[in-house]
Order: sequence, then structure tokens, then C-alpha cells
Amino acid sequence: MSTVQITRKDRFAILTIDRPKALNALNADVLRDIKLAVAEVESDPAARAMLFTGAGEKAFVAGADIAAMQNLTPAEAEEFARVGHATMNAVAGSRLISIAAINGFALGGGLELALACDLRLAADNARLGLPEVTLGLCPGFGGTQRLSRVVGRGLALEIILSGDMITAERAYQIGLVNRLFPAAEFAAKAEEFVMNLLKHKSGAAQLAARGAVDAGLDSSLGEGLAEEIRVFGALFAGPDPKQGMTAFLAKSKADF
Repeated sequence: MSTVQITRKDRFAILTIDRPKALNALNADVLRDIKLAVAEVESDPAARAMLFTGAGEKAFVAGADIAAMQNLTPAEAEEFARVGHATMNAVAGSRLISIAAINGFALGGGLELALACDLRLAADNARLGLPEVTLGLCPGFGGTQRLSRVVGRGLALEIILSGDMITAERAYQIGLVNRLFPAAEFAAKAEEFVMNLLKHKSGAAQLAARGAVDAGLDSSLGEGLAEEIRVFGALFAGPDPKQGMTAFLAKSKADF
């Protein structure tokens, strides 16, 4: 039985990490199930986004499974990190827009899963952090690389080197999360956010824009601008620009 439950919605899916008794902690099986769930949702041509959340009321994902890691050899630990990276890369590299709905603790591997997503939403009572240094470890599922790309080197080092949890409000202030919603209505607000993200927006244009942003992060400004020109022109080979601009001139909304 999978530890990730898939709930289909209109043009997106909710992927729920379902180990509430373990605060949805990540072990090798959960990492495998996340990767398989992403592939399953991707196989639906109508799907455009995926929303990750955690089962229960306490945690999004409270981290990697410490009990499963305690006696690893160096080689086994490296392999576990490789499995984690493969899962996070599957999320980050998906054609689907990925959104983390952080409904509680997002610590260690849980925050790394959220960082692999394109966007992050948080309940106002959520707590986030990378506490690995308090365990004699460092982040191993991409945290040392992705966090600095989101909040900058200084803030990333503060979070990583202190190992302290931060509040959802602080995460919002530093740009780690995009939106905060009241905990009591978080699930509904997160779904509403995704629906608004997709409604009347071209999926092809969104993916082209995301690709240009990502390409620019790993290249010079000149190379990034050249990529923007390329993807802008390439969109005109498809039907969406004509449909969108025709609707605009007719004072209506395009239904992509």
C-alpha cells in the first residue's frame, strides 16, 4: 500500500504524504512512493499541477525517518541521500507546476521537499527548519543548494547552521513561502490558490515562463535574456497566443 495518496481535482492532483503516526517522515519507501505518485499524475495529460500536503493535523513532513538512519554506514547514507535527491529532482523537474501546502511541521527532508516545489503555501501555525546539525548531520536532500537559491546565502546559512525552527510568518517575510493562510481554513485556501493559478492561464505559457526563469538562475543575464526571447517566439508556434489575444480583444477570458 502506498504511503502517498492521490486525490484528483480539475486539472491538478493533491498528493498527501500519509504516515501521520510518524509525522509523515521520509524513509526509502516514502521517497519511492512520492516519485511514483509524481510519475502517475504526470501521465495524465489533463493534469497541470500537483499540490503536496501531509496527513494529520501536526505535520507536512517532519523530516527524514531518524530511526531508519541511525545505524547507516557512510556508503548507505550516501545511497539514502541519492534516493532522496532522485525524488526531489523528480518533483523539481516535473512538467507539472508543484506547490507545497505546508500544513504543519516542515523540517529537514520535509522542508527539502517543499523547496523542490515551485511554490510554497503555509498555514499560519506551521514551523519550518533544517535541524540536521543538531543531529550531527547536514541537509542531504538538496537543502544546502535549494534554500540559498530561494532566500539567499546569508539567510540560508542562518537557518542551516542554527538548526532552529522558524515560524510561518518569518518564512513568509524572507520569501521562503509565497502565501500564508489561517490554519482553520488552510486546505480550502490552498486548493483555491491552485485553481486560481490555473484558471484562464495558458499552461504552455506558464511552463515556458518557468523554464526561462530557471534557465536564468544558472546562466548569465545575457544568456537568460536570450532564452526569454527564444521561448517567447516559440510560443507563437502553438495556438495559445492567438486564443488568448483574441479573447482579450473581445473583452473576454480565454479558456485554455
